[in-house]
Amino acid sequence: MRPVFVLLHRWFGLAVAVFLFISGLTGAFISWDHELDAMLNPQLFQARSQAQGEASKLLSGLELANRVEAHDPRIWVTYVLNEAEPGHTSQMSVEGRIDPATGKPYVLGFNQIAVDPVTGDVQGKRQWGEISLSRENLLPFLYKLHYTMHIPDVSGVELGIWFMGIIGLVWVLDCFIALWISFPNWRSWRKSFAFRWSQGGHKLNFDLHRSGGVWLWLFMLLLAITSVSMNLNTQVVRPVVSLFSPLSADVFASRVPKAPDQPVIPGISRERIVELAKQEAQQRGWTLPAGGIFYSPAFGVYDVGFFEAGNDHGDGGLGNAWLYFDGKDGHALGGKIPGTGSAGDIFLQAQFPLHSGRILGLTGRILISMLGLVVAMLSITGLIIWIRKRRARVIAKAPAISTNPVIS
Repeated sequence: MRPVFVLLHRWFGLAVAVFLFISGLTGAFISWDHELDAMLNPQLFQARSQAQGEASKLLSGLELANRVEAHDPRIWVTYVLNEAEPGHTSQMSVEGRIDPATGKPYVLGFNQIAVDPVTGDVQGKRQWGEISLSRENLLPFLYKLHYTMHIPDVSGVELGIWFMGIIGLVWVLDCFIALWISFPNWRSWRKSFAFRWSQGGHKLNFDLHRSGGVWLWLFMLLLAITSVSMNLNTQVVRPVVSLFSPLSADVFASRVPKAPDQPVIPGISRERIVELAKQEAQQRGWTLPAGGIFYSPAFGVYDVGFFEAGNDHGDGGLGNAWLYFDGKDGHALGGKIPGTGSAGDIFLQAQFPLHSGRILGLTGRILISMLGLVVAMLSITGLIIWIRKRRARVIAKAPAISTNPVIS
């Protein structure tokens, strides 16, 4: 059995090594994507009016969104923070409305804007996820590279997400295979935890790969499983989890998404939805403010998140609470309430906080950043081991060349 597992580990490892190296390295950086992004692009994050000392009244995110849409009728604001962090711009996600002349969405050339909360001026724009290494696009580029490799969609199928989800499945399986072959002799199990630092070279490279993987095996398995959850939640993870625990209904899974040129036009305003969300939050005894509102034109669903200004990323615990409302008439569709529901619901809620490390706040993000570097290291050391062994096999199979002269 061991030779079969060794062979599987070799080919599984070769199949995923390059992609895990890229994901590990990018993961180490995107653990700090918001901080690095703000450092590279102050025009997208620092409000000019407040930097210049203007003390005018700050406009709400809802009012700013209305102003943006009124100023440029092509724009449809789909996500806005109700209140910006002090000194910061109001971040918005936008889409193009339908062009009556073509029946297709306007091509804006951007899907994110930064708005000054005092003046309402648009300070910056960018196309999030664009293949570009410019300052504005570097962090979004790395973020999307991390989970899609920038493989384009084909006929509405998100091939990049599927591909990296399959890479994650192979990684999960290979974690168990790697653990098995790391202990060839149970009587000398200590060797599988040792590092021959003083000997260096191939021996240390081997130990970094084997012993490093053994020491951090649970963390590697955690990253692998949560990777699958991030990319193949509906297709794989939810069906598997539902075998062991009942799951709450998924609002988005129960609706068929509309094509981009056939968006669901809301029949109720953002302002009214926020009022409804606040009423429900009060009934639930929540004290956090309605921090942001999102609308999905493809599904016709409003999402209202509850968090303090500056914590829209959901640092700590299982993240922020969200309530869902129908875009046509505003009736409640449930929500995602961290820490509530069945065991399966809580398991699914924990996937992104675990994968990003945000479940432990700053400490977790530091840990995930370090683990990303470890994933890259294990990929490189594995490739080095394979190259060395392959070279040895080639030499062993090569015919011997005689140095004696041929006598005719």
